[in-house]
Amino acid sequence: MELRPAYIVAARRTALGRVGGLHKSRRVDDLAAPIVAAALKDAGLTPDQVDDVIVGNCTAGANPARLIALTAGLPEAVSAMTVDQQCASGLEAILAAIRKIATADAEAAVAGGAEALSTAPWRVARPRNPHQTPHFIGFDANGGDATHDMHAFEMSERLARQLGISRAQQDAFALKSHLRASRAQEARRFVGEIVPLRADREEARDQSAVELDLADLERLKPFLPPDGTHTPGNTSSAHDGAAMVVVVSEGVWRLLGSPPALRFVASATLGVGPDEDMRSPIAAMKKLESRMMGLDRAEIGLVEMSEASAAQAIALAQALDIDEGVINSDGGALVRGHPLGAAGAVLVTRLFSRMVRAGGGDSPRYGAATVGAIGGLGIAALFERV
Repeated sequence: MELRPAYIVAARRTALGRVGGLHKSRRVDDLAAPIVAAALKDAGLTPDQVDDVIVGNCTAGANPARLIALTAGLPEAVSAMTVDQQCASGLEAILAAIRKIATADAEAAVAGGAEALSTAPWRVARPRNPHQTPHFIGFDANGGDATHDMHAFEMSERLARQLGISRAQQDAFALKSHLRASRAQEARRFVGEIVPLRADREEARDQSAVELDLADLERLKPFLPPDGTHTPGNTSSAHDGAAMVVVVSEGVWRLLGSPPALRFVASATLGVGPDEDMRSPIAAMKKLESRMMGLDRAEIGLVEMSEASAAQAIALAQALDIDEGVINSDGGALVRGHPLGAAGAVLVTRLFSRMVRAGGGDSPRYGAATVGAIGGLGIAALFERV
């Protein structure tokens, strides 16, 4: 069966907030439903024209996509599915919607990710016997405890050592990321992308996007003393947030007047060893290259990556032989935070803003999104501006 083209015609997100911060009292449906409504309004579609809602989420449990769909006012007949592929969930949800469009299972779908860590249910490990004390466990796939974060730092430190990426290089990259985000804010490039959930200036910008200088970064202590290079300043942290896109078939796209959109080109998913999981986005991007139908890598003018650390982003630039300025040109997860299951959807929303919403001949024609997930899974997707 010939696969049909799929178009992203709208993309919106919340501001990202620190856990216990901006969205501290909001449930996952409180975060995501207004974003669904805003994206559909942008697309010019009504709720009854939606066939599917697919949402990436790691922490809420059950099927939050259904709750989000009903809270957003979509008809009860609309299908809803939740994807949990850890930090790759939001991007995988969008790709799942694209596959539904491509195989004619749907004409219009809402897809993305939502993560409300501040209000997510707590998880308690079952004791091995009645005499043991239960303990809280984290949100990673292995059901680990707080040592999971330390494992991630260790893996990223290993990557930095293997490639000779110094603390100074990482801090410099983090500073550039903050400066890019500051310039983007001043240029109002997040206007039309971020949906304020109430009339408040804080709701219109990512909570962790604060002014920093190199001295601030250099003063921070490493997570793994005495020789560690990773600090709170050059790594990303978990945040609350939601991002949604509207994906439609070519027929619906033409009925809408063929608006500027992102057309899906190709995607790739690849696993690496769990102890090499920081390399997974690199592996996925290299696999994606083999599926680009002759497109030269140099034509990709923008790469959005939800980086776990500056070292991981630098490693991607080195491995693909691309300028670091192509990666997260308006700042990345180091600045805005990493909303777990929503992270990949934020990347696609950022691509939409830079390639479609900005308009003009200076916008890149091709852009890619990539993210790694705990356990060594990498995912990447390529889009074309049309």
